[in-house]
Amino acid sequence: MNDAMPSSRPSVTLTVVVCAYTLERWDDLRAAVTSVRTQRNPPDEIVLVVDHCRPLYERAARELPGVRVVPSSGPRGLSGARNTGVAVSHGDVVAFLDDDAAAEPQWTDRLLAPYEDPRVVGVGGLVRPRWSTRRPVWFPPEFDWVVGCSYRGLPERTAPVRNFIGANMSFRRTELLAVGGFLDTLGRVSDRPTAGCEETDLCLRITARRPDAVLLYEPAAAVRHRVPEARTRWSYFRSRCYGEGRSKALVARYDGSGPALTSERAYLRSTIPRALVRNLRRTGRPGAVRTLGALSAGVCATGTGYLVGRLRSSGTRDGDRS
Repeated sequence: MNDAMPSSRPSVTLTVVVCAYTLERWDDLRAAVTSVRTQRNPPDEIVLVVDHCRPLYERAARELPGVRVVPSSGPRGLSGARNTGVAVSHGDVVAFLDDDAAAEPQWTDRLLAPYEDPRVVGVGGLVRPRWSTRRPVWFPPEFDWVVGCSYRGLPERTAPVRNFIGANMSFRRTELLAVGGFLDTLGRVSDRPTAGCEETDLCLRITARRPDAVLLYEPAAAVRHRVPEARTRWSYFRSRCYGEGRSKALVARYDGSGPALTSERAYLRSTIPRALVRNLRRTGRPGAVRTLGALSAGVCATGTGYLVGRLRSSGTRDGDRS
């Protein structure tokens, strides 16, 4: 793929879907919408899906002109809201931006350029953390996925990947519809940290349906994702890792442990050992010992969650999807 900026908008049309569920993040939501409206090439359509929060729906409809505000028609949770956004969208490509993320000025250009290749069915981008407080000295970059951001170990250049990070991803709308969208049995509900991996499951189903399909990671398509103070605490780190393991167990149940765990095996074989070695060499630096503890505890908590999830799902029928 060519890293140069496109000279003009690709021929495909774009809808950007933002999902929100609470008035408490109103300032973040406004910033997210503004970042999309002020793009170098704005999208053809912005859809805000409000997840079962009437006060937010009324305020957004009143104060966000130029944005199509719709209530979620699905069950409470991020997957239902995203599916609502896909259903009402008109663009050839549907991009998803979190309500607490802000896109860089050339985000739409960078996301859309690869779609000139018909093999590309999805494009995701870099998610940079924007810490509300200082980044905890112990927080390993390899675990930035805990706060919904790109982590050390992802490609640093444009490359095919298995799945995207939900805060910054896009797909051809026809592909989303063909696989039935996101599973309601996966995905966050409000700010609960114990559910997720709906993006992984979706990407696996897309590539299972079309083995020649390319899901492309484009780091130049960047957004900044706010990380509140509550997510810098050890308790959140631990519970989020455990929840990720539980969610991965469900994905493995639905899609098979081979496809569902390929990236995780590479992560454990390469990314984590490198991080451990790096920090062992820096034990004299502030936070290095605590970072070693976080790396070990994060792997253990995620593995425990996965094992518990596998045991609890052992009686679930293979067809138990929503």
